[in-house]
Amino acid sequence: MPELQLKQLYDGFRDPQTINELSRQIHALAKDLKEPVYMMEVCGGHTHTIMKFGLPQLLPNNIHFIHGPGCPVCIMPKERIDQAAALASIDDVILVTLGDMIRVPGSQGSLAQFRAKGCDIRPVYQPLDAIKIAQENPNKTVVFFAIGFETSTPMTAVLLEQAEKLGLDNLLFHINHVLVPPAIDAVMADPDTKVNAFIGPSHVSVITGSKIYQPTVDKYHTPVVIAGFEPVDVMQSILAIVKQKVAGRAELENQYQRAVTEQGNVVAQQKVEKFFEVRDSFRWRGLGPIPHSALQLRPEYAHRDAEIRFGERLPVKEIDDHKACQCGDILRGKANPNDCKVFGRGCTPQTPLGSCMVSSEGACNAYYRYAGVE
Repeated sequence: MPELQLKQLYDGFRDPQTINELSRQIHALAKDLKEPVYMMEVCGGHTHTIMKFGLPQLLPNNIHFIHGPGCPVCIMPKERIDQAAALASIDDVILVTLGDMIRVPGSQGSLAQFRAKGCDIRPVYQPLDAIKIAQENPNKTVVFFAIGFETSTPMTAVLLEQAEKLGLDNLLFHINHVLVPPAIDAVMADPDTKVNAFIGPSHVSVITGSKIYQPTVDKYHTPVVIAGFEPVDVMQSILAIVKQKVAGRAELENQYQRAVTEQGNVVAQQKVEKFFEVRDSFRWRGLGPIPHSALQLRPEYAHRDAEIRFGERLPVKEIDDHKACQCGDILRGKANPNDCKVFGRGCTPQTPLGSCMVSSEGACNAYYRYAGVE
């Protein structure tokens, strides 16, 4: 099999003529829909594609986007951020985490604010950077605050594997990796949900394979179409969903076949299985506790678990968002960013009240950047 070239993932997938033709086909077919379609795009990356390229304006009035909880920063509850801040406040601890996490507000402030107070908090672009930090600081404890869905979990597993091989006893982990299927179940279990179709995430599916969504299709009789990140990908996936709805079908389809297979990346899955097990429950920002929706280190790696090592010093009180923030309703698909009274006013990317405005994958951030403030 020839090696996949990066250009193949996007070349031609932003062609205006193709997008307009897909829009025409969707409009023609949507006339036969028996009920409106409320599609949840689980991934925040899809939300940004949808808003950036103005896809809602290309669809008929009986097809709607609902923005889901597929942003790993957005779903992080305040108490977990407070735990990260508490770890960073311990003498001789260096806290390492990825990108946008440093700006998400906890109940006592963001990690960026704690860093300004003198805490040693270091944002990195890849988890393996933590190896070098631990090697350069042998007399300090380095804690990697791990976040992300199934996409980034294998990277944390590789980091842990390397730490074990190198005997880096000063590298610990605070695990916050979450899972897509239980979040979908939580959305569908809500009696008020309007969701009746899903645009499946891209990067997650590359790792897990398309197979993980079949239970969703079977249990809820709901179409799931895995889509790539480009506008043509999304429009093709919408057309596939509309075809299923018109025909009265509910099936799993894989539009993103150039990157996603049924089985996924088996090697990555084995790495995750080796180091992690499923938690009994994990509280999601905006969604509340969801059973079996996150991972934790296996008992044989408890010596690297920061929640165990520093357990007595970590706050556990559950803390909800600011009362004016509707991020929770947005993550559940019950509201759009424009429904929030503080959107673009008291809450902006520079001064976020909620996590949906902080992350580059957050729905509020996407609306603010591409749709403006009404």
